[in-house]
Amino acid sequence: MFCSQRKLGLPVVLAVSMVLVGCAPSFPSPTPAPTSTFASTPTASPTASPSAPGTDSATPPPDDATATPQPGDRVLSARISYGWAWPGPGQPATIGHDIAVPIAPPPSPPLPSLTSIGAGAHPLASPPYDQLSFRFEGGFPGYELEYVPVLTGDASGLTIPMDGTDSILRVVFRLAQAHTEDGISSVLEAPREAVGLAAITRYAPAGDFEGTVTYGIGVGHPVPSTVNTAVRVYEVERIEQGRHLYVVAVQVDASPWR
Repeated sequence: MFCSQRKLGLPVVLAVSMVLVGCAPSFPSPTPAPTSTFASTPTASPTASPSAPGTDSATPPPDDATATPQPGDRVLSARISYGWAWPGPGQPATIGHDIAVPIAPPPSPPLPSLTSIGAGAHPLASPPYDQLSFRFEGGFPGYELEYVPVLTGDASGLTIPMDGTDSILRVVFRLAQAHTEDGISSVLEAPREAVGLAAITRYAPAGDFEGTVTYGIGVGHPVPSTVNTAVRVYEVERIEQGRHLYVVAVQVDASPWR
């Protein structure tokens, strides 16, 4: 079912309700992007959230995009929105952003739109980590991270298999979309779902429904006892090849999995 077009003159509450009309397009396969491997050593700085092993950095993390850098590409801002910690079951990490809906007039998307996903390993960082970058246009959505026992589809409620993983980190983006107004996936580039890194083994889409975009990240490999793997999140606002991007980089501590 396609989303109906929005009108700017309506109040925000009505606009939100119009945006969040049930819209659950299919997930066509985006163009595969190679998984990158970077060597980075962040500069130490205090954390803004409960700490786990390692140090945080005020320097933006390496970008996992595969596009060739162009003149004019630059980082506008970067911040750690969630320091190294474990968002265990019942202890979600919630990061909010104020969004005035619609964020742009038609034909632009009314919500932050997911356009690509990048993945990479960063073995020389402290601690070493794997990264999955969600790249939006239009603004930063709010989001929530939590380890969950199973990954279920937002609309169907059916279990989504995450074979070969030790645990599942669920990432839920609020007031976001991953489709165009024609109901087609807006994700144009992404790595294969079986990423195969040390800490991030795979990922899977779990919903693009009523203004909520959900992904599951498979962490580690099956072991006799579950490891409480720490997570950190960077937000980076950047100009890339003339596009204004808002990147949510989810980093998973790879120390236990090496």
